[in-house]
Amino acid sequence: MAGRPFVEHQLELLRAHGAHRIVLSVGYLGELIEEHVGDGSRFGLDIRFSHDGPEPAGTAGAVRSALPLLGDEFMVLYGDTYLRLDYQDVARVFRRSGLPALMTVLRNRGEWAPSNAVYERDKVIAFDKERPPKEAEWIDYGLSVFERSALEQDPANDLADLAHELARQGRLAGYPVDERFYEIGTPEALAETEAFLSRAAPHARS
Repeated sequence: MAGRPFVEHQLELLRAHGAHRIVLSVGYLGELIEEHVGDGSRFGLDIRFSHDGPEPAGTAGAVRSALPLLGDEFMVLYGDTYLRLDYQDVARVFRRSGLPALMTVLRNRGEWAPSNAVYERDKVIAFDKERPPKEAEWIDYGLSVFERSALEQDPANDLADLAHELARQGRLAGYPVDERFYEIGTPEALAETEAFLSRAAPHARS
């Protein structure tokens, strides 16, 4: 990806926004990622690894397995996304909300993918990836914040199911984002992300 593994772009972006400790949850061939990244010292980070095991645990299950390495509150993002936003401001808004979880959302209106979230007055009041609410104009941006208790109290295997339930209970804060996201989940998205990272100056990547 622009001459380097995608994970390196992610790690440098997070470091530029003040990250110090990162836990990478890895699955199939995760040992190759661990071998390449190491302890994170060459990135100026403290990096730990949580391995899924032989059977996929689901996104929430993977985070739950990593809880011994995480603090009382933590951010979660996917390994195939490059998200340009103020991570520290997201953390401030989360703490101010007093809620156990926060979802970042982008006003999508069906542009990047089917809109799946309803955001009103600093909360995500409805979220469903499988059956998007008719009034949804926002999409899950890909960065969430959780208190440890949110994962401990809900048995959901998928983070989308957990977010759906938290929204239904009125316990999911929201954070609106203006910048589009980049990701590598499809050939088309991969090409867009490759082009963006190739032309972006180092300071612009943060």
